[in-house]
Order: sequence, then C-alpha cells, then structure tokens
Amino acid sequence: MVSEPAQDPAYKPKSPVVPYKRTCPFDPAAEYSRLREEDPISPVSFDVAPGRKDGWLITRHEHVRQIMTDQRFSHRNELLALVHSPPFEVENYDPQPSAPGNFVRMDSPEHTRYRRLLTGFFTVRRIQEYEPRLEAIIDGVLDEMAEMEPPVDLVKAFALKIPARSTCSVMGVSESDLVTLAEHFDVIMRIDYTLEEFIHHNTGLNTTLERMMRERFAAEPGDDLLSRLIATGELTEEEMANIAWIAIGGALDTTPNMLALGTFALLEHPEELAKLRANPELMSSGVEELLRYLTISHFGASRVALEDVEIDGVKIEKGQTVVLSLPSANRDAEYFKDADTLDVTRPARRHLAFGFGIHQCLGQHLARATLRIAFQKLFDRFPDLRLTVPASQVPLREKAMHYGVFELPVTWR
Repeated sequence: MVSEPAQDPAYKPKSPVVPYKRTCPFDPAAEYSRLREEDPISPVSFDVAPGRKDGWLITRHEHVRQIMTDQRFSHRNELLALVHSPPFEVENYDPQPSAPGNFVRMDSPEHTRYRRLLTGFFTVRRIQEYEPRLEAIIDGVLDEMAEMEPPVDLVKAFALKIPARSTCSVMGVSESDLVTLAEHFDVIMRIDYTLEEFIHHNTGLNTTLERMMRERFAAEPGDDLLSRLIATGELTEEEMANIAWIAIGGALDTTPNMLALGTFALLEHPEELAKLRANPELMSSGVEELLRYLTISHFGASRVALEDVEIDGVKIEKGQTVVLSLPSANRDAEYFKDADTLDVTRPARRHLAFGFGIHQCLGQHLARATLRIAFQKLFDRFPDLRLTVPASQVPLREKAMHYGVFELPVTWR
C-alpha cells in the first residue's frame, strides 16, 4: 500500500511528461503520429519529479512489445509508474520496496509466486463457467435501466453497475464495502488530486481493505476468490490486502471506462454498430478492435533499465525510465492497416491494450467476456439508443490513469 509523503507547501505539480490531450475523443494525442515516424524512442525529461533521471518515451508497437518481455527492464520501483506529477515533492519522497502482495510492482521470482496463486481463477475455462452469472448480472442492470425515464447517464446506469456487481460476485465483497472502496478509487485513479485528497482516500482504502482482511481471516471460508486465496494458507493479511487493492481497483477503473467509452464510440460510428447488429458473431472481434482503437491506458506503462540496453540504435542507460505508450503502439500502421480507423471486422488480437509479457492484465478474459456480453445485450435491448448531446459536449477523463468519459447522456424511445 502507498505511504503518505510529506509536502512542501511551495511545490506546484507540473504537467504529465507524456502527451495526453486528445483532439478527437477516440484518438490518442496527435503528437504520437509524428513521434512514431520521426522519433520513436524519444528523450523525455522528468521535470515533474525533481532528482529523477531523464528517460525515454517509446511509441512503436515493436519496441513496446520488446521491452515488455525484456528482463533487462524492471517493474519494481513504484515511482516508475508516475508519468505525471504527484501532489508532493518527489525528491523528498523515499519510496520503499514493493509491499508484500503488491505483485504489479515486482519482477520474477517474487511476481511469479503471486501470479501463480491468482492465474487459476482467471483462466478462459473459469470465465466461461462464470458467464451465466455474468449474463444474469447484466440482464438485471438492463432491467433497471429500462425502468428509468430517459434520458439517463449511461455511466451511472450501466457502465459502473456491471463491474461493481461482478466484483461483489467474484470476490465476495459486500455491496457497502464496494461503495466505500469505489469512492476512494475514483479519486486515487485520477492525476489531479490534491495532497489532502490523496491522504484521505489512500488512508480510507488501506483502512477498509485491512479491516476486510481481518474479518475474512477470522471467518469461515467462502467460495469466492478472496476466500479461496486465504484458504491456500500461503498469504498473510497484509499480502491479501494488497492483492485485493490491485484486483478490486483494476476491476472498478478499467471495465467501466471501456463500457462507457466503447458505447460512445459505437454510437458515433453507426456503420460499425450496424455490422455488429447484423452479425452478432462479430462481437468478439469488435471488442478486440474497441480495445485496440480506444486503449484507455492512455498514460501507458513504464519500466526502468537494469543495465545499459541498445534498442534500434538508441542507448538506454542503466537506471533510466522508459514510458511505453500503449495508445501509440496500438495505432502503429506497421501492425494495423488503416490504424486510425475503427473496423469491427479487423483481426486485432495483436493489440497491447492489456499489456504484454508477465505483467499482462490478469483479468483480461473476464474483461473480454463482460464487454462482449454487455454490448450485445445493451444494443439488443435498446436498438435505438442515442446520445442526447453533441459528441463534443461529452466530458472526457483526460486527467485520469484510465481514459473514458465522466458522463454519457443517452435516450431511447
């Protein structure tokens, strides 16, 4: 879990070090096109964090994929993920080694131990077995939406509810605890929080998760994911609290944004939506294409070089940070023909929306199933769904770790 740093009252956070402003709600920052062509491994100065070494912004698909599987690059130091300015003075911030259970900030073999314990819960077969329950959850949400008087905000009425209820079902989290956790994650996953907000919501997250784990360890084991992890006898309360932080936070901040932004994109590309309606078997490829085309992890991923590494003639020095732009990689014309076009018939499985290598998203099969079933049922249930405002008026989550929309006002007959 993240500690609470001291603050210099005179310190003013600066802008992110990677491009993030979008001229179109569905396209990455325009600067990426030039960088891929002219400067695919471009130097960046981490002036948002005094005392940090300069590093590199990686924008081509082949380079991003290569680094994600290269053991000469590490994922350990938690500051590596801060490609934006935190609300505290970084040169006075002493990051500690990754906390037990925080496997997303670990390399092998520590990472392998935790990943091994979790992988079996998210296999394709396990998710297929879960799909009937997932379908019932989605049907219930759509039943509630049908009872509402349009217009409604699709984010609140649809996109947020489905992953929340699925998380309660899969992980055995109570509805009241999930509401509390969601309120805290909503702020922590932004990049424009204040120091006071960071301390309040980070403390609230830690306190809630620690209390939940104490209760779980003292209770009779259940059949949910968290209970079954505890039943292995291999994890402490601290490890479980950090694993829950990752699993719950990931579920609440990724799939909702893809559901809302994906719906927005399909409504603004009616010809692609018509293909999905006419050919339901295209929905799986359509989901992959939406993941590639939208790539909500718009600040990318980051690694640190453990030794000097040369890539495509560029020397990356030991200790330097590389920021891997997933949105740019997924628009690379060398890998995707007409990469800036949404095409639901495209075989887009080479995309990097879930990352690549040992840190590839653990919940990707559940996310795919949720998106596939939810989009299909949404447009079957509301075939004339449409926006009630011009696309330019939809508020965008540009200053958040995962891109999306804050609201999506829709109506139907």
